Amino acid sequence: MTATTVTPAATAPDKAKPLAPISWKAPIGYGVVGLISLVLFGLLPDSGKDSTFVLSTGKDYFQIDPITVPAKATAIVLSVVALVLAVISWQATRNRRKVGAWLPIVFGIVVVLAFLTWADAGKDSPLPLTGLLQGSLFLAIPLVFGSLAGLLCERSGIINVAIEGQLLAGAFLAAVVASITSSAYVGLIAAPVAGMLVGALLVLFSIRYVVNQIIVGVVLNVLVIGVTSYLFSTVLKTDASTFNSPPKLPSIDIPVLSQIPIVGPVLFRQTVLVYIMYVVVALLQIFVFRSRWGLRLRAVGEHPKAADTVGIKVNRTRVRATLLGGAVAGLGGAFFTVAAGLAFGKEMTGGKGFIALAAMILGRWNPVGALAAALLFGFSDNLQVVLGIIGTPIPSQIMLMTPYVVTIFAVAGLVGRVRPPAAEGIPYVK
Repeated sequence: MTATTVTPAATAPDKAKPLAPISWKAPIGYGVVGLISLVLFGLLPDSGKDSTFVLSTGKDYFQIDPITVPAKATAIVLSVVALVLAVISWQATRNRRKVGAWLPIVFGIVVVLAFLTWADAGKDSPLPLTGLLQGSLFLAIPLVFGSLAGLLCERSGIINVAIEGQLLAGAFLAAVVASITSSAYVGLIAAPVAGMLVGALLVLFSIRYVVNQIIVGVVLNVLVIGVTSYLFSTVLKTDASTFNSPPKLPSIDIPVLSQIPIVGPVLFRQTVLVYIMYVVVALLQIFVFRSRWGLRLRAVGEHPKAADTVGIKVNRTRVRATLLGGAVAGLGGAFFTVAAGLAFGKEMTGGKGFIALAAMILGRWNPVGALAAALLFGFSDNLQVVLGIIGTPIPSQIMLMTPYVVTIFAVAGLVGRVRPPAAEGIPYVK
């Protein structure tokens, strides 16, 4: 008779992993927004009004006639589509299936179109849809550069709260240098230097003296505001013609591409700063995730001790990444003066550095994601300008709140659970 050996693994029942709790936040959010859109933009407004959207500009290859639609019926249809998308999200959540990135994008577009249809109903001035998109991209410039600066720093483990100060320093130096040299392009070159100097101070206190990085960032913001305000009052204001009259960067039309309807004016009739932004986003997307440098950068931000054991200089990598991030943020600061054609003013960045931080988080520390999030905030910023021009029943105070409200809701409701770099904000002492 042969004895049979029974292993504990054969007798012990398999322990099934408990399923993670279902999060109904997304489908509930979609449903609530869809219902609000249906009631406010579709059911409550009066009937008989039309909305007109302009899509073409005078330089396009061919003209697209303005589109006129019945406001109430169109808003109802769009809101119903939004509710259908909410149902799709609910079913996917119930079945524990992931929906692609297409659903929130389509949902956002549908709700925004319903809102625009309601806002332009019965107005004498048509809504310039292409101009709205073009201005949104332009206003997103400092947010894109600021979020990329935060991404570079935090991927290496340094929390950069000083983006606001780096933007302001870049705007200041760009204005002064461009005014003295009478060249907007020279001012554009000077802007990254100012951002890098602020980054150097962040590196000095965070790495050399191991000071809390958030505290250092806040102090640097206050420092830059104080220094630029003092110099503005004592130097720039007393001799504005010499030090605070920066020329504006000209708009550059890309041949052929700029004449494509809708796409051309939005993407290819911009200043050189926008084209630099395209290049920077593409390069960082490649280098951060597809290069040896990016691998070392992410290793330092995730597990610096393991990176050190394989010969990576942790603090040196963090210093270089933070200085590069400062330069990128300073370049974004040039938007406020030489790109916009404005003289420097006190605290003219208006909190854009903190919105850039929100864009970085919403974009999940990814260059393309940060770009998309910054475009969302840029759109909300430009929307209040355009709607103020055509005249809407929305109070002006609420319109001014729009970009900040969108920032809060986006970070609180759309991000969900995100995981920052594991060693973020933790100094490394060998």
